[in-house]
Amino acid sequence: MADLAPTDPRYPGHGYDPLGHGDEHGHGHGPSGVGKYVIVFLVLLGLTAVSYLVGNSQTLREKSPGVMWAAMMAVSCAKAMLVILFFMHMLWEANWKYVLTIPASMMSIFLLLMLIPDVGRRVDRYSEERWLYAAQPDSNSHAVAKAAEQHGHDKAGKSDAAGEQPAASH
Repeated sequence: MADLAPTDPRYPGHGYDPLGHGDEHGHGHGPSGVGKYVIVFLVLLGLTAVSYLVGNSQTLREKSPGVMWAAMMAVSCAKAMLVILFFMHMLWEANWKYVLTIPASMMSIFLLLMLIPDVGRRVDRYSEERWLYAAQPDSNSHAVAKAAEQHGHDKAGKSDAAGEQPAASH
């Protein structure tokens, strides 16, 4: 047998089996075949239960909604990662997956961050007609209420000058 460099995927310990032994996919160690998918499925069920309990916790909803949403997002990300790694077989893909996913992830985060100023200042340049047909501002949103006051609107969304809001023509 030829000498193999430690970086060669056929080097012992890299999961290469020249005789083709192992589970049907030839993937790593641990439970083989359907067993690993059943375990991942059970973990997904457990995480779904945690997400349900956190989302329906009245105490978290009233006292710390930020913690509730952060916990739900963390559980959702964990579930997505399990599905991607096991059911989409990304765990056993070659290293090219990083070349594809890391730049795409960076671009997604960059685009999201670029949209934040637009979303935050979306009402700054509303025309009078746009204000007439805009959704009612959230009473907790100081920025939207301030923008409405700058444009001469009371909290109901009606124009001070007009006195009434025209009926929408749908």
